[in-house]
This record gives sequence, C-alpha cells and structure tokens, in this order.
Amino acid sequence: MPKTMSARLRAHDLAEVDPRSTPGFKGGKAAAKAEQAELAGRLSTLQEQLYAEGRTGGERSVLLVLQGLDTSGKGGTVRHVVGQCDPAGLQIASFGRPTAEERKHDFLWRIRKQLPPPGKLGVFDRSHYEDVLAARVRGTVPKRTWSRRYDAINRFEAELADGGTRIVKCMLHISRDEQKERLIARVDDPTKRWKYNPRDLEDRALWDEYVAAYADVFARTSTDTAPWHIVPADRKWYRNWAITQLLCEQLEDLGLRWPEPDFDVAAEQRRLREIP
Repeated sequence: MPKTMSARLRAHDLAEVDPRSTPGFKGGKAAAKAEQAELAGRLSTLQEQLYAEGRTGGERSVLLVLQGLDTSGKGGTVRHVVGQCDPAGLQIASFGRPTAEERKHDFLWRIRKQLPPPGKLGVFDRSHYEDVLAARVRGTVPKRTWSRRYDAINRFEAELADGGTRIVKCMLHISRDEQKERLIARVDDPTKRWKYNPRDLEDRALWDEYVAAYADVFARTSTDTAPWHIVPADRKWYRNWAITQLLCEQLEDLGLRWPEPDFDVAAEQRRLREIP
C-alpha cells in the first residue's frame, strides 16, 4: 500500500529531516508546479463539498495549523495553498503577540474565538502553540505556566476532534542558511521591507532554544487525533505541493459527498425549463 503524505511527514525529530528534502516527490520545480495545478482542482472540489455539507446541517470542519520559524512560509502557504479554495469556505486567523486584553484571559481564549464553524476550512497562521514555543523561549511566562499548557492543548484538541474538527498540524522546517537568505531578500526589496522586523534577529539568535521547544511540542502534543507533520520548507514549491497533497488526503479521508437536495429535482427541472 502506498505511503500516505501524513505518514511521510509525521513528526519525529527535526534533526532527522533535511529542510531541502522532498519526501514523496521525485521531480523538480517545474514538475511540482504542473502537478500543483492538478491538485488545486482536487482541493477546491473537496473544500466545496465540505462547505456544502456545512450549509446543509453537517457539523464537520478542518483546521490547518501552521507553525514555523520566521520566513518559513506560513503566509506563502496561505496564499498559494489555501488560496486555491473558494474564500466563502475559508476562515483564516493570524496570531501575534497577545494583546493586553488577551493576556487577561486563558491562553486558549483568543484561539477559541477563531475556530472554523461547520463546513469551513480554517487556517491558523501561528496558533496556540506560540504559548509553549515563543512564550517559553522568550521567557514571557514562567516555566510552571507554560509547562502545564501541553496537557491543556491535548484536551482542547481532543475536544475539537470529538466535535467534528479534523486537525492538520504542520511545522514548516527551514534551515538557518535559507532563513538568512530570505531575511536579506526582505530588506533588499523595498516592496518586502514591511515584512521585516529587527526582532527577527533576536529570535534567530535563539534558534537552538526553539528547536528544543519544538522537540517537546512534538513529543507531548503529537497524538493519534492530531499528529504533527514536519514539512521541509527550503524549497517553496515543495512546501506548497506537500501541504496541498496533505490537505487533499485529509479531506478525502472524511468521505465527503455532495448533499442530497431536499426538493424534487425532476419537478424543479421542468419548472425551470418552463419559465419565460
């Protein structure tokens, strides 16, 4: 039986994954782009079936969680992968540093407000995992706080799954060298400078600490219900192909079908042909 994309990308250890590798794909950039065009139609149809199901009483949804170090391509994934779908069936949220209002509440408070309703494909550009990654590495909360959050996250995701949400978690794995090139490109390009933040270099200096934090995330929150996937992200074309393939796979696993109409199709066809 062919190995699934989920199985190929299942998270174990970042050190074992080459950020320039292309698991499951043997061709190059041109071949990937050609196949991507075919996958786009497949993904769009599946997402429309999910949306139609939600509009007719279905309770299922899909949540794509994107995590990764700066310049790993979270925004690019939203544009080039999720952008292949009908916007009406999407719900996209981006999470930065918590605001003063958000800090007054439990760390999952702002996350719950952005969960996709039935029928929607939701996307989190960063997520509740920032509260055991950035919060831990930057030291914005004490260890006794962030260390309790792993269990809270597992309970939260189990609750979502029980309620009908399929969770697809992806860590976009970029190398130090590729990140450096992308940061330089941002500063050199006047149209991209707005994306650059001098604080990005502060996080880069904490690279090893982030790797250690991700190791704990994979060890403690990669479950059968919501496994983690490591997506090699140095090659943007592969990143886009792999996540599109993964989403198609996950949506197909839901066994989606077009809803049956609640009206007499033949009668409505006759009426429509008779209208002036």
